[in-house]
Amino acid sequence: MASDPTRRLILLRHAKSDWPDMPDRDRPLAKRGRRDAPRIGRWLREQGYQPDVVVVSAATRTRQTWDLVAPELGGSPAVHFEPRAYAASGLTLLYLAQELPKRYHTALLIAHNPGLSDLATSLAGPPESETATNNGPRPALSLPTAAVAVFEFPGDWPSLTPGHARLTNLTTPADL
Repeated sequence: MASDPTRRLILLRHAKSDWPDMPDRDRPLAKRGRRDAPRIGRWLREQGYQPDVVVVSAATRTRQTWDLVAPELGGSPAVHFEPRAYAASGLTLLYLAQELPKRYHTALLIAHNPGLSDLATSLAGPPESETATNNGPRPALSLPTAAVAVFEFPGDWPSLTPGHARLTNLTTPADL
């Protein structure tokens, strides 16, 4: 009988974007974002966080973030540009992770706030039943631009649920 493998979900908020007069979906990275994204890619490689699959929001700034992170990571993960990840809620992002095929063990999700911070908070916090019993709010995790939160959990992707993952690393460009 084989034990359930540990899965790893890496959440990466897109790097700092510019604010030109254009639709939100089309906003490019700012100079700071173009500087921070490769630094985060190098940090991921140095920590041994090599994804098997990358799910990227279809927005320009997330695609550009990936384009700058990818060369620093090395490897050649499967990449999916996902329209549902743009402006997605934490619940929608959770569903995207739960849909991943079981052949993938480490996934990198590049998306936006507030959904990404909401997902990180729900994964790291106690299950809803414990929150209701203790009458205490979940501690909020805030992911600034180019921040990374790394979670591990046992089982396959559909078993990823709020409160049942362990936050193993959290960093921002300012930490590097």
